[in-house]
Amino acid sequence: MKFTKIALAAAFTLAALGSAHADLTIGVVQPLTGPASGLGIPVKNGIMIWPKTIAGENVKLVVLDDATDPTTGVKDAQRLVTEDKVDVVVGSSATPVAIPMADVTAESGTPQLATSPAGLPPGKDKWFFRLPQSNDVMAFAMVKHMKAQGVKTVGFLGYTDAYGELWLKALTAEGEKNGIKIVGTERFARADTSVTGQVLKLTSANPDAILIVASGSGAGMPQKAVMERGYKGKVYQTHAAATQDLMRTAGKDAEGTFVVSGPATVAEQLPDSHPSKKMAVAFVTNYEKAYGAGSRNQFAGHSADVLTVLEKAVPLALKKAKPGTPEFRSALRDAFETMGRTVIAHGVLEWTPQNHWGYTNETGVMLKVVNGAFKVEQ
Repeated sequence: MKFTKIALAAAFTLAALGSAHADLTIGVVQPLTGPASGLGIPVKNGIMIWPKTIAGENVKLVVLDDATDPTTGVKDAQRLVTEDKVDVVVGSSATPVAIPMADVTAESGTPQLATSPAGLPPGKDKWFFRLPQSNDVMAFAMVKHMKAQGVKTVGFLGYTDAYGELWLKALTAEGEKNGIKIVGTERFARADTSVTGQVLKLTSANPDAILIVASGSGAGMPQKAVMERGYKGKVYQTHAAATQDLMRTAGKDAEGTFVVSGPATVAEQLPDSHPSKKMAVAFVTNYEKAYGAGSRNQFAGHSADVLTVLEKAVPLALKKAKPGTPEFRSALRDAFETMGRTVIAHGVLEWTPQNHWGYTNETGVMLKVVNGAFKVEQ
């Protein structure tokens, strides 16, 4: 388990104010190192600029690095629920880490706000809520765009882990509804440094489009491999690639790529009628004031949305119990399910006892890389 010096300092600073109230203790588990660090660091950065109190309760942060490793993530979660007795766990942004963490948080009765679109078996997500949009919702937006582009066949190039498999399932189901067929399926590990063999197989099938399922800086390598083989069809990427890392790592080979995303990444481009525009602009303004122009991304937006959710749910839970108790954790979980329609930077969220994803099919926004920047597809 790895602490970050900045996170530790923030935890002590936020807790040092002293109050008659119990601290609201928030455990944060993010990939701050390893292949998914490009996802976890923006989340951590966003959390570091949160206010010092939520609903009048002092905020105490405990931030741990899962190193993009499921075993480490589980150990981090165990430490948070047993030693720190946190009121809620935020993380992980790495799907293969967030999933096994869920066993720990559920057993301890601690709400978990995942910052990855992690799928759990039916009935296993009682304590588990997602801030990212579901792959099904994002696949809806992507396939709608593919259909409008005349795409009939797709090659799949994705991670071997849960994130890749969940996207393959979502794409297959949505594609079948719209007359789009997957004609090749190739996989690679997050740590792989080459996908030449996989790309050769896919391009030989000559699909109309290739979907790359990768995340953060890891999305650049397969992107370059596809383009360097001279592929002339359309290339799509998922919302885990909706970061500047795609352009940074793929360079000119990212040009023209279509990426599905939540609305927060393109706040200024949203029409005034979009329900999330105000929240998205506020997120971008605050985040880029702290970390510089162009630093926003899909995952940084989730940190702002976690705060919005907590600011709405914590007051409801406080009516029943105080932080630091099992009763408060249970009340907070119940509040997530019953707080109703909540506008956030990434869309409109409405969790229910039956749905801990909460987003509608209108959520996904299709972007295109144009001159090294994301532009909303009209």
